[in-house]
Amino acid sequence: MADDTAWTDLDRPPLNALALGRALVAPGGWAALDVVADTGSTNADLLEAARTGAPDRTVLVAEHQGTGRGRHARTWSSPPRAGLALSVLLRTTGVPVSQLGWLPLLAGVAVVDVLRRVAEVDAVLKWPNDVLIGGRKVAGILAEVAVTSPEPAVVVGVGLNVSLRTDELPVPEATSLTLAGAALTDRDPLLRALLRELGDREREWRAGGGDPAAGLAQDYRARCSTLGQDVRVVLPHGGELLGRAVRIDDDGRLVVRDGSGIEHVLSAGDVTHVRLAGR
Repeated sequence: MADDTAWTDLDRPPLNALALGRALVAPGGWAALDVVADTGSTNADLLEAARTGAPDRTVLVAEHQGTGRGRHARTWSSPPRAGLALSVLLRTTGVPVSQLGWLPLLAGVAVVDVLRRVAEVDAVLKWPNDVLIGGRKVAGILAEVAVTSPEPAVVVGVGLNVSLRTDELPVPEATSLTLAGAALTDRDPLLRALLRELGDREREWRAGGGDPAAGLAQDYRARCSTLGQDVRVVLPHGGELLGRAVRIDDDGRLVVRDGSGIEHVLSAGDVTHVRLAGR
C-alpha cells in the first residue's frame, strides 16, 4: 500500500488505499487492488505480474508514475497525486484474440461516461482512445498483451489528469479536470466510479464473447468526436492522409475517405496521429 505519511500538498491528499480496497475488491468485482507511492510504469509492473500468475481483474494504482507509457513508446508523467495512474489486468477467457483490440476502446467509453456523469464535463473520445475536453487531452489509454498460458492476458492502463495546473501540463494541448472546471476533482470517488464502470463494461463484453455488436461498438461511435470530421492522419513512415472520418468499423478501425472517394481502413497501429484538418 502507498505510504501516506510523507505527503505535504494539502490540495493533493493521498488515495485511501484501505477504503478503496474494501469498496472495490470482491464485492466490487475486482480480485486485488494495490496502491503504491511510486513506480516507473503500472502497465510494466502488471505485465510482469501477469507472467508470474497474478489473478484476473488485478488493479495497480500509483500515486506517482515516472515513466508511464503511451502509444508509440511515448512517455507520460505528472506530479505526485495530481492525477490517476492505474492499470488493470484482464484474463479474457472466452474472448477470441481477434477481439482484444476493443479493450482500449471499451476503457475509453468507460472513462468518458464517468467524466460526464461524475465530473460533469463534456468529455469525448478522439479515435482510438484519447479522452478530450474542449479539444484538449485529459486522459490517455494504453492496452498491452502479456504472453501467458493458456490464454493471453491484457493490461489496460489509464492516465487521467485531475488537478494539474497550466504550468504542469505535459504539452500545451493537454488539460486537467481542474482546468476544465469539473464538478468533482476528488480522486477517491473518481477512481471508484471509473473502476466500477470499467469492470461492469468489461464483464458484459466478456460475457458476450467480445462481440462489439452487443452494444460496445454503438456506444463507442456515439462518443467519438472524430467521426464526421475532416482529418489529417500522420502515418508511422512519415506520410499523411487527408480525408473525412466516415465510420468506425466492427473491428474498431477508422475508415477515412480521401478527396478521390477512396476509403482507407486504419487500425491504431497504422497511425501516429489523427488531427483535425488544418491543425
